[in-house]
Amino acid sequence: MILVYDTAVERNPKVLKSCRKYLHWTQRSVFQSELTTAQYRALMAALKTTIDPD
Repeated sequence: MILVYDTAVERNPKVLKSCRKYLHWTQRSVFQSELTTAQYRALMAALKTTIDPD
């Protein structure tokens, strides 16, 4: 999985912390790793509580 994000500055630390739990930090807002289905679901649940899609 490769994850790239662009969020408001005040949300960056929260997103970074959530992503670091499951993925390897490649650069700035880019992460990569292989995840199991359970890890993927947990990561998405953590991000949904942090990121506002609007």
